[in-house]
Amino acid sequence: MPLRLPARPDRDAVLIAATGLAGGLVLWFLGLHNSPPLAALPGWLSLVALGIMCGAELLRRSAPLTALAVGTLTLALDLCTGSLVATIAMYTDVVYAAVLYGRPSVARRIPRIAEVLSVLGTLLAVAVLRKPEALLIGFGFGVLIAAPAWTGASVRRHRDAARAARLEAERTALLAEMDRREAVVAERARMARELHDMVAGHLSAIAIHSTAALSIGEPRASEEALTVIRENSVQGLAEMRRLIGLLRQESGAEEPAAAPRLDGVDALLAHARKAVRDDRFRFTLDDARGPVPLPAPIELAAYRIVQESLTNAVKHAAPGPVTVRLAREGRGHLAVEVSSAFGDGPGPRAPGSGAGLVGMGERVALLDGEFEAGPAAGPDGKQWQVRAVLPVREEESP
Repeated sequence: MPLRLPARPDRDAVLIAATGLAGGLVLWFLGLHNSPPLAALPGWLSLVALGIMCGAELLRRSAPLTALAVGTLTLALDLCTGSLVATIAMYTDVVYAAVLYGRPSVARRIPRIAEVLSVLGTLLAVAVLRKPEALLIGFGFGVLIAAPAWTGASVRRHRDAARAARLEAERTALLAEMDRREAVVAERARMARELHDMVAGHLSAIAIHSTAALSIGEPRASEEALTVIRENSVQGLAEMRRLIGLLRQESGAEEPAAAPRLDGVDALLAHARKAVRDDRFRFTLDDARGPVPLPAPIELAAYRIVQESLTNAVKHAAPGPVTVRLAREGRGHLAVEVSSAFGDGPGPRAPGSGAGLVGMGERVALLDGEFEAGPAAGPDGKQWQVRAVLPVREEESP
């Protein structure tokens, strides 16, 4: 396994080591030692301790625990050879860096170890010297190892708190961006549903009558088909202008145009009758809503469901009754049912995109309602039935 060398020292480490080396050399040449060497050790050993401590300083960021171990042994050598202030000062920085940059588990233990060593050093000095001045030795231990350890722990806590706050801010910004994108997607889906529901019926009628005008060679029938085509074109353009006006409207401007309500279902049935122009189709409305008004979102969703269901009946239903039923069910919920004759014809009278049922299901899901559509047995034979139950909460009632 190849030997892993420590990373290059950062600029701060080089600057501190260079400053400490220069200061220590000046102190040594001036003979400014803190105490005489012990056991008659040569004074030049203090220079060796100074150099090793400078090397430990270079590891303060890349290998802080190694620097602390080397620095502790070097400090013992320095104290035995006369001790230079520069070496002691660099050791306090090594302790500080070990707490600040070391592994979290070790960094939490270093201040506790420093406190214990300071207390033991004080007690040992008092026990040996038996003088009040021995307390100064304990104070020196505290300044030498405990104070930088406490400082490193405090700075580390503030740094971690700032980092956590920054990460939380980034997370909040990311969630806000995700919410914004989801809102944009939801708004696009809503616009697509509105556009489809408003225009699909008119375009279906235009397609059906234009086909009839091309296939029937009677001038009167062609004239009637062209009249229906013109009416649907005008109505479709009016609906399109209304939607574009709502999209262009700025906040704080005048009130938007009123949304369609269930009172307009009769007009939808009349429009469907004109679109089919077949006496075999019978469009009827069974309105059992009662006098209690409904919230605007419920009425809009129900209106669009009826509108799209009638559009599908015009395009796909077999000749027979087309019934729209509106009723209040349990807890005041609104039930919308549209049934039409279901037959296996040669194909639809007008092309479709298949988005109608999807749009109705999405509208009902947004209101936490229930939706189902498919073949069902009816009194007049097999039917295609669309049923939606829209919940009406008391706090939503106008």
